[in-house]
Amino acid sequence: MKKFLEEFKAFALRGNVMDMAIGVIIGGAFSGIVNSLTENIINPILGAAGSTDLSAFVLQIGNIELRYGAFLSSIINFVILALILFCMIRTVNKLAQRHKKPAAPTAPATKLCPYCCSEIPVAATKCAHCASELPQE
Repeated sequence: MKKFLEEFKAFALRGNVMDMAIGVIIGGAFSGIVNSLTENIINPILGAAGSTDLSAFVLQIGNIELRYGAFLSSIINFVILALILFCMIRTVNKLAQRHKKPAAPTAPATKLCPYCCSEIPVAATKCAHCASELPQE
């Protein structure tokens, strides 16, 4: 049991898990803001065409009430939230790229034969294409 608790503690206190937990909490709060934006600003503007709130659009089929306006509101919420998250992640990735150290240049694996201009391995002493002896570097 002690080992289990130690493993759980190591897992729960890992940086990624803590970051994810914070992201979920902030995402939940942010979702409330987006819902409010959609319900209180966007829906009334879109509903102006029907002189009513978009979420009030309902289709009656017999005894069934289809609230397609509320469904459209949910789609609008999702699109706004996805767009904002995309912009945030894109910005974070760009900032991370700026602070990332440039990769050290790697030595080329091939060189050109001075006689036939074919590409050959750097360590080659004889060209595989024209059989010329290569000068030592």
